[in-house]
Amino acid sequence: MPNLRIGVSYDFRNPPDSGVSDASLYAEILEQVQWLDQIGADLVWFTEHHFVEDGYLPSWVPVAGAMASVTNHVCFGTDICLMPFNHPVRLAEDLAVLDNISNGRVELGLGMGYAPHEFRGFGFPASRRVSLMNEGIEVLQHCFTGEKFSYTGKRYQFEDIKITPGYVQPGGPPLWIAAMSEAGAHRAAHYDTNFLPQGLRKKSFDPWVDSLKKSGRRTTDKRVGIIRSILVTDDKSADWPVVRAAEKYRMELYNRFFKESGEGFGESGEPVPQTWIVGDVDHCVDELKAFIQEFGITDIVTMAVPPGLRADQMGDSLERLFTQVVPRLKAELA
Repeated sequence: MPNLRIGVSYDFRNPPDSGVSDASLYAEILEQVQWLDQIGADLVWFTEHHFVEDGYLPSWVPVAGAMASVTNHVCFGTDICLMPFNHPVRLAEDLAVLDNISNGRVELGLGMGYAPHEFRGFGFPASRRVSLMNEGIEVLQHCFTGEKFSYTGKRYQFEDIKITPGYVQPGGPPLWIAAMSEAGAHRAAHYDTNFLPQGLRKKSFDPWVDSLKKSGRRTTDKRVGIIRSILVTDDKSADWPVVRAAEKYRMELYNRFFKESGEGFGESGEPVPQTWIVGDVDHCVDELKAFIQEFGITDIVTMAVPPGLRADQMGDSLERLFTQVVPRLKAELA
């Protein structure tokens, strides 16, 4: 299997009653990432949404560029970047610049979105999202070759273009595709990317595994990533309630999106686990090891600053995660 990487994720949500300015929140997180880079974090991922009242991060590339300038180790990625709202050639150019700024420390996780208000905000119907997603992936894959190409699709047509500057990483930033459905799982298999499973196991993870096996490929040749948050604490009763309240606030937005779109888990079944792991070092190591072994997870990120909290409120947990939990976990899985 690929090497295990553990890191953090940010959405930059800032509830209206937080009493913290957006500029202060961004500054706190930038400082936190510089520190996490020094104590052993491997990843910094971003999530993307638009037109949300609490300032949910709509544009992750500038943030990654700023963070790349003050870090040396962490790899930047997305779970997820919403492909329909990003012109693929423009995104490929942004990534080329970011790949050079970071010296090859950037990857790209893609999803096609589902929140109706976002499609209204960008002025096109959600019915276009599948074609925009698929063509966007295909265009990006052409862009990442570093060669001149032409493309003719339903949504995009290009003639004799080549992305400059060239990418530091041969073949461009590694691509990931997120899935909550069988169609998404088959898309990730079809385009031969890394994988971000979400939702019900039987709708996302299992169909992806089946698709790879039927085509003679091995799941262990791909990276499998997920946002699954971790709170390292010796006193769960004291430390968990405030984080749990922030997590409840975080999930209310997605539940609203699911309701408005008519999408979501729908039928019952075993989910790909994304609940918080909360406990002392031993508990976190044991839970993470079992999870990684069951699903072949190679990349895990924790929400570093849940909405409404300050960066320093998560400092103790993050320090213990990267200086105690992660070294033990990697050693035991080696």
